[in-house]
Amino acid sequence: MNRPKLSQPLPAGTIEDLPMGPSARAGHLIDVSSGMRTFRPVIDTEKCVNCLRCFLVCPDGAIDKSGENLEIDYDYCKGCGVCQKSCKIGAITMVKEGEA
Repeated sequence: MNRPKLSQPLPAGTIEDLPMGPSARAGHLIDVSSGMRTFRPVIDTEKCVNCLRCFLVCPDGAIDKSGENLEIDYDYCKGCGVCQKSCKIGAITMVKEGEA
């Protein structure tokens, strides 16, 4: 089998070379996807240090960073839990849908 040869890795750059979040701002996606969610993420604003890890890894762009605190747009969140797994300080918990 002919496989392409690996090219040399790109030289290390600066933070400006890295992607800075999802491709669409929260609330600007086309399809509402909240109907399939069984758990939803809740951000504890007292614990959150605004490191933006959750914002960077959210596959749906459902986390909004434009305000003072991070907010989740539940119309577009599918409840995958990636944001909770990425939160190193435990500021995000997954709550069963329908519970407070």
